[in-house]
Amino acid sequence: MSGFHSHKPRIRFWLVGIILVAAVLFGWHTILRYRERKATEAMIEEANAKRLAETAETEPEESDSASLDLSQDTVTWQGKTYRRNTYIKAILCMGVDRSDDMQGTREAGYAGQADGIFLLAHDTARNQIQILMIPRDTMTEIMTTDWDGNELGIQVDHLTLAFAHGDGNTGSCDYMTTAVSNLLYGLEMDRYLAVDTTVISTLNDAVGGVTVTVPTQGMEKTDPAFVYGEQVTLYGSQAERFVRYRDTAVDNSALYRMNQHRQYITGFFDAVKEQSRKDSQTVTRLFDLIQDYMITDMPKEEYLKIGVDVLTDSTLKEDDFFTLPGYGVTTDLYDEYYVNKQQAVPIILQLFYRETS
Repeated sequence: MSGFHSHKPRIRFWLVGIILVAAVLFGWHTILRYRERKATEAMIEEANAKRLAETAETEPEESDSASLDLSQDTVTWQGKTYRRNTYIKAILCMGVDRSDDMQGTREAGYAGQADGIFLLAHDTARNQIQILMIPRDTMTEIMTTDWDGNELGIQVDHLTLAFAHGDGNTGSCDYMTTAVSNLLYGLEMDRYLAVDTTVISTLNDAVGGVTVTVPTQGMEKTDPAFVYGEQVTLYGSQAERFVRYRDTAVDNSALYRMNQHRQYITGFFDAVKEQSRKDSQTVTRLFDLIQDYMITDMPKEEYLKIGVDVLTDSTLKEDDFFTLPGYGVTTDLYDEYYVNKQQAVPIILQLFYRETS
């Protein structure tokens, strides 16, 4: 019987990027390109520095972020005034590792975990997208419940478990949006989208397979075809094996699989674009395939527009991807990730606000 927590060797990682690329056809390719297992702190810090170099020169004072309230339309940061850009929507995207459809509700503890968490910044005026990637093991305040679903109050725990404490449906999504909003200084979430892992193989084959170059040594343990450096076209269950593989003996290994994620997301996006040249209804058809495996408060025309925007936007690039800054630690049982909010604030402001003075 499964509970809210799983030991690291049993944690079943589900890459939301795959599902979200398919579900909303994001043209995602991860900003973390490192193939060597560096320290988590250095990896995250260096990746974000490349995309936000202008903010790295000055470290904000603790008091700047301690009093910041991003639930307000207008905020002050380091002597400058920012206003929330109403054209940019914050869409919380979640990949749920439940191996089931997303219909109906579930008992608390059996709702699944949000193993992939991405905050989409959708510029509705320019039809552009940027992505903030949030590690599943981020330690933050979440609502906890007992096995009967009765709320026990707020506790600091893994962000992924906010979904598990809910009802496996809109209640779980509400818990997640609240937790992420609080993590990001009260930034309001405009929409949410949650999709289950069972659609990976279906979507992979629906675009004719996905071609990748194996970026991680040792992956042949999960499939003989996954030889380091070799190009492979994935079919069926291979897609899931490719994105799930990690060496559980390595601490914070969920963070080190980003090269696999980049390879698959990039390959999937290429396959979707190629398929769209043959069939203009590709976006609609992919959504139709996963209707029973997704939960969203977006009307159909809205998430279809996001897919079309990404397919037609030729400017999507690595500078459009960010990882929430922080560092990973390991306890006897679990990996934990702690956000550096001082470094996170400039990224949030860049994504969702505009400077006015």
